[in-house]
Amino acid sequence: MVTIEYECETDFDLGLDCPALAKMVAEKVLDMEKCPWDAQVNLVLTDNEEIKRVNTEFRGIERATDVLSFPMLPFETPADYSVAEDDESCFDLDSGELLLGDIMISAERAAAQAEEYGHSVQRELAYMVVHGFYHVMGYDHMNEQEKSVMRQKEEKILSKLNITRQ
Repeated sequence: MVTIEYECETDFDLGLDCPALAKMVAEKVLDMEKCPWDAQVNLVLTDNEEIKRVNTEFRGIERATDVLSFPMLPFETPADYSVAEDDESCFDLDSGELLLGDIMISAERAAAQAEEYGHSVQRELAYMVVHGFYHVMGYDHMNEQEKSVMRQKEEKILSKLNITRQ
């Protein structure tokens, strides 16, 4: 089970139930990655201007991007939940949920990339949520091996949810 703390900071309408799609995708990721606890993620849907500001502030890259992720857990190995076992600060005090982190997605980029790649906005947003979730679970794509592992996992999730490129 996952709680998505969802905030929409943009008037850009994707024509989707974004929180419901994010929850469905997130629950499949947590299931596939065998998360032993209920979890919580903050998801912000924003515009290009705000994601550019945050990308500049936190990464020193002065351009809009599609997804930014801010993991809460110091994973040494992706999805190795032992980092949280003896650390109560990794959990929400009220709900007991594992705090995975924050994901920010540009709605404008989701729509533009869906058109560019020739698939639905639903597929693009689902991909961005999957991508962000794998980042908050300790995965990265800094080299070809990491990128290959992450991409295979992302595609497997979307395939299992029948969210295809067509």
